[in-house]
Amino acid sequence: MTQQRKVVADPRGQPVGAVTLKRIGNSTGFLLPKDLMARLNLATGDTFYATVTPEGGIRLTPYDPKFERAMAVARRGMKVYRNALAELAK
Repeated sequence: MTQQRKVVADPRGQPVGAVTLKRIGNSTGFLLPKDLMARLNLATGDTFYATVTPEGGIRLTPYDPKFERAMAVARRGMKVYRNALAELAK
């Protein structure tokens, strides 16, 4: 598993960069500006996730929302079974 990264949001909610769609072989890809990649802590080859917002926009984030939900469930389980897990760890 990769370490989850924190994204620094634009305090004014303004667009932070333009994305260009390009043909790449038989597919279509997009190019991220270098400053946007730096702001999102992304490097070439990293995985990030796109989600559709209620307003119809796209949110790109370097963390997996499904992973976050799974971790929330795991944390609840660890809290409930704290004593049993402590005994197993001995």
